[in-house]
Amino acid sequence: MIRPRMRKAVSTPNAPPAIGPYSQAIDAGGFVFCSGQVGIDPSTKTLPDGIEGQTEQALKNLAAVLKAAGSSLAEVVKTTLWLTDAADFAAVNAIYARHFGEPGPARSTPIVRALPLPGARISIEAIAVRSATSS
Repeated sequence: MIRPRMRKAVSTPNAPPAIGPYSQAIDAGGFVFCSGQVGIDPSTKTLPDGIEGQTEQALKNLAAVLKAAGSSLAEVVKTTLWLTDAADFAAVNAIYARHFGEPGPARSTPIVRALPLPGARISIEAIAVRSATSS
């Protein structure tokens, strides 16, 4: 069991703020559990057109949250990507592969009818290891 004092909320202005009763991420037990990131630009509050732009931005947002927690995309061990269109799978894979090294993290990719943010086509959540030098 993870004791409450071992749980620390992670927040950064470099990613969209949580829009509900949750944290951008939780640092617990040496791991960082990141909430789903959509492709909204945190400075302009807009979604790029197309799955490519939304995927790139979602990964930038995820990287910003991980950085705030003392981790990085290189330390990700598991991701879940929610797509609203199965036809986007190949385009997302090409972008995803550029951001994650080998071996890639374990991954699930369910296809969903919609995401909570109107117009969002992808949401990416992750679990990462926090660097031993970060506390």
